[in-house]
Amino acid sequence: MSIDRGLLRNGFVVLLLAFVIGLAIPIFLNPRAALATHVTGVISAVLLIALSVVWDALGLAPSRARLVRALYLYGTYASLVAGFLAAIWGTSKITPIAGAGFFASVTKELVVMAIFVSLGLALLAATTLVVVSLFRRDE
Repeated sequence: MSIDRGLLRNGFVVLLLAFVIGLAIPIFLNPRAALATHVTGVISAVLLIALSVVWDALGLAPSRARLVRALYLYGTYASLVAGFLAAIWGTSKITPIAGAGFFASVTKELVVMAIFVSLGLALLAATTLVVVSLFRRDE
């Protein structure tokens, strides 16, 4: 079994970005949202690194593999972007716990909300495709 170096590389890039956000937590308008972004980034990096190790074992058809890869990469990077924007803009509508006490313009709230919703759907779709594929392989 070989390691997918593209996913491995992206996993470590996401980890590096999460560490940088972690170091900068005190300078964000909303440090609580920055901390949440840092933690989410670390977890997302671990997901990509784990995927890089088991990628061949997933047995995805080439077209499905490209889609799943794109969805996971989009979801992990978009989570950093959405969290970063939420932390610098002080949005709170879609992240009421991390954003408690903060308020941003409607436009900023909608941008962050759109990214969070799209990344959530992307990660849900990617994981569903992997699970379906794994169950089909057992038959």
